[in-house]
Amino acid sequence: MVGPYRGLFGTPGVKGFVIAGFVGRAPMSMLGIGVILLITAITGSYAKAGAVAATLSIAVAVAGPLSGRLVDRFGQARVLVPLVLLHGCSLATLMLCAHASANDSVPEWTLYAAGAASGATGISLGSMVRARWSHVLDDPATLHTAFSFESVADEVIFVGGPAFVTALTIAINPYAGLIAAIVLTVSGTLAFASLRGTEPPAVRHRGAAGSPIAIPGVALLSAVFLAMGAVFGSVDIITVAFAEEHGSKGAAGLLLAAIACGSAVSGLWYGSRRWKISLRARFVRGLSLFAAGLTPVLLMRDVRVMALALFVAGLSISPTLITGFSLVERLVPAAQLNEGMAWITTSINLGVAVGSWAGGRLTDLFGASNAYGFSYACALLAAVVGLAGSALVRVRHQHTN
Repeated sequence: MVGPYRGLFGTPGVKGFVIAGFVGRAPMSMLGIGVILLITAITGSYAKAGAVAATLSIAVAVAGPLSGRLVDRFGQARVLVPLVLLHGCSLATLMLCAHASANDSVPEWTLYAAGAASGATGISLGSMVRARWSHVLDDPATLHTAFSFESVADEVIFVGGPAFVTALTIAINPYAGLIAAIVLTVSGTLAFASLRGTEPPAVRHRGAAGSPIAIPGVALLSAVFLAMGAVFGSVDIITVAFAEEHGSKGAAGLLLAAIACGSAVSGLWYGSRRWKISLRARFVRGLSLFAAGLTPVLLMRDVRVMALALFVAGLSISPTLITGFSLVERLVPAAQLNEGMAWITTSINLGVAVGSWAGGRLTDLFGASNAYGFSYACALLAAVVGLAGSALVRVRHQHTN
């Protein structure tokens, strides 16, 4: 299974942008929990912490396609350098506002303003890493393996990031997690931007091409991944409540790791295969398995068995995401690839924000076990929308611009 991945790193410059891209985007799973831990520690208000974190997430989602469009027009390096410096300054400002709010030295709205600025200057570095893979690789089969590798890297980040920032916050102080996030984001992104040899060329004049979201297939994929993001966001918060309801709050991290591990394992396997069926067929099957895989979760009443159920539920996540990014790479002209990739990331982030809010509300009203019904409904919605519109993502075998 590991064999196909060995050949990925022989292309000159690949190792550099993969490592820098991993470091630079590692904080994407740290910011939300870091903000919540900081503000609750200082103000004691979970409601305020959740609202600021949601403001940041929504700003990230809204700004993603806009920064992607700027990158397509001016190039990655020219956009990334000023943006990441503004992002670091915005996060530092958020920490200062949080500290000042403890003494009522600043009004509460400054927290939301700083959170919005931090999100608006956030960078969808994972999309830009995938755009570089598309630029340096000509073989669709090898590109499929590269996208699979990146999906597994994302899962590693989402497993390790929250645990890392929580450990720093507990062991050092409430600011340590966000400080680490700033250091990783700024250093990794600046290193990534400095690697000009693998940077896709900017296209300053692309006529009246418009936005990639106007492409029917991209719009369909965005709708599907919005629903999938709602599953991810709701499962995260409901699973924490499920563990607490069953007297094992400490097991919440292991339960969430189980679904991420299932996704990582399947991503490695999926990327090692050479598929004969079309991307469209793989996408529809992945969505069907995604909905089916969540069914056992609705029936679980034991933490240990739930870990197994969540592992199984995670098995279809990476293959579906990998196929979705591959479809975008085929559907979107090269001149708009960064923005096209960013629309998928944006859709997932928006879905996560909606799912987190809905999952928390439904858990309070009906209990964790019943709240999983919302996650299942969103998975079904993703499958139905994807199946109904699958003709829109029919692509040629070879990529054309």
